[in-house]
Amino acid sequence: MKLKYRCLILDHDDTVVKSTPEIHYPSFTQTLSVIRPEDKLLSLEEFIGYCFSPGFSELCNDIMKFTKEEQEYQYKVWKSYTQTRIPDFYEGLPELINEFKSLGGILTVVSHSEKEQIEKHYKVKCGIVPDMIFGWDEEPQNRKPSPYPVKEILKAFNLDKSEALVVDDLKPGLVMAKSCGVDFAGAGWSHKIPDIIAYMNSNADYYFRTVEEFREVLGLV
Repeated sequence: MKLKYRCLILDHDDTVVKSTPEIHYPSFTQTLSVIRPEDKLLSLEEFIGYCFSPGFSELCNDIMKFTKEEQEYQYKVWKSYTQTRIPDFYEGLPELINEFKSLGGILTVVSHSEKEQIEKHYKVKCGIVPDMIFGWDEEPQNRKPSPYPVKEILKAFNLDKSEALVVDDLKPGLVMAKSCGVDFAGAGWSHKIPDIIAYMNSNADYYFRTVEEFREVLGLV
């Protein structure tokens, strides 16, 4: 069986694992209930929408206008969630990932989660560790949507840009992929938000509503 792409560059949160509903959103609402008890809590859909545009950092800094102390508290709560919970993988992805690897595929991750957490999730849920990970641990200028991670992956594995596929549920992954001339697929199985669906359909090379559609494009059928 010949793979359509030799290398997958996967986002982690809400592309591979159910981290927003199981970790990021509940930790954020817990933070708000303590530091802003009078504020109306964002719904899960509103939270996902803000994370898509303008982004989580902008939500905290520009919209919520967290103080430095509030930012530190938010990080502390979030960290406690990530250290005590392992989110589920989306149905069918552990099997897809392991089959891709068994056929000689190169599995990499570019995420805003921390490398240690990503490795732990893959070990527990898939029994493997990705070949290369770029996470929040990177210097700020090297984090997604910077082209740096993709360029480093292509160089490390001697890949042509046509041999890699970036898969992400949010805009930063698309921006990163396009800046490097690498194909991009929107992961649409984690939400049903019309604005995000419309954006991905207009700008992505692929938009996968299901994991099975992802499998078909890779040639794993």
